[in-house]
Amino acid sequence: MAKNLSFLDTIKKKFKDFGPAFFIIGYVVGTGSVTSMVVSGAKFGLSLAWALLLSCFFTYFLLVSISKLTIVSGHTLMFNFKKTFGKPITIFIITALVISIVSSVIGVMGVVAEVTMEWISVKTSISFLNKPIIAVFFTALLIGLFWTGKHGNFIKAMSVMVGFMALSFLFTSIMVLKESGKSILDFFPELPTGDNTGLIIAGIVGTTMAGVALASRSILVQEENWGINDLKKENKDAKSAMVLTFLISLAIMISATGTLYFSSTKVDDATDMMSALGPWAGDFALSLFTLGIIGAGLSSIFPNLLLFPWLIADYSGKPRNMKKPLFKLIVVLVALSGLIVPVLGGKPVWILIASQAFSPFVMPLITLFLIILLNKSELMKTFKTSLWMNIALGATFVFNCFMLYVSITGFAEFFKYRT
Repeated sequence: MAKNLSFLDTIKKKFKDFGPAFFIIGYVVGTGSVTSMVVSGAKFGLSLAWALLLSCFFTYFLLVSISKLTIVSGHTLMFNFKKTFGKPITIFIITALVISIVSSVIGVMGVVAEVTMEWISVKTSISFLNKPIIAVFFTALLIGLFWTGKHGNFIKAMSVMVGFMALSFLFTSIMVLKESGKSILDFFPELPTGDNTGLIIAGIVGTTMAGVALASRSILVQEENWGINDLKKENKDAKSAMVLTFLISLAIMISATGTLYFSSTKVDDATDMMSALGPWAGDFALSLFTLGIIGAGLSSIFPNLLLFPWLIADYSGKPRNMKKPLFKLIVVLVALSGLIVPVLGGKPVWILIASQAFSPFVMPLITLFLIILLNKSELMKTFKTSLWMNIALGATFVFNCFMLYVSITGFAEFFKYRT
């Protein structure tokens, strides 16, 4: 006889059932996503919303396929890649993902330090703090939480802060649409040429269809111990992740359009993003955005610290024992990379967008390998992928090849205008 669950227990069970989905949402809708969507909305209105929609649409098929491969084969993505395609190409993919991880940590901590310092200078009379000190404090906090293993409640607290920011953007987007006095066509202006368009498009797609998040999806599915009977559950989980990711990201883009694009406000520094919540939060916008960015930044940096060791364990097929000295050293080194921008200087907004735009460089290869593996009879047995899923993944591969071209031309254009 089924046990009657209380309302709170039912909510907890729902959250547990969709654990991987919330990890994907929490990882994707972080500082990188906020930065890419705000910059896109401020520069181009909703004209690049198609890139967000398509990246969420195609990422759904990748999440479903990676989960199915992991469940049926019993092995994670990188282990299957190594076993089938060999060590050199798998090491190349892992190296590309690690570059994305480290560059993301560098950009995120730069944005967090810059936004926090701006809030301190505006809202307090403290004068002895600067961006390097703030970055050292947050880095030490993250390393300390990892070292002691007491990070569970911290991540939950950060997630609550991100949730408040996401809700704030949703409220702001509704108000912007209602009170802007603009027609819907005004939200979709013509794109200017030579204005880092390609890099921003690649950044939008890269932060949504993040290779690192897709690789971690395989690890999380294995951690959940999902089996063949859970294939429908993982499908629903992937759908929930992408629908919520799209809605939150679109809300950020709409908010930035209404508050920054229509006022012709340029976003070159992290502090320029702070007025994106203006219409709803008013004077509290600065504090709300700062708390949200800190929460989003630290809650996305922490998984990044773990992902490099996870990928190594994934590749070797060994347990993910984070107490190993090598793994601890890797975590500390990746964390320390976050001090680069606060100490040496730089534009963290564009560093962060560039780190997201690097993701499309490996996505065609990951998608192609995934298609091959899903159609291997000896690996998938009676669970080979369907014709419709093959068509969907084929379309995803074409999209990823196009985004690789956009990313390359975007980087070329970016450096052209910087020289």
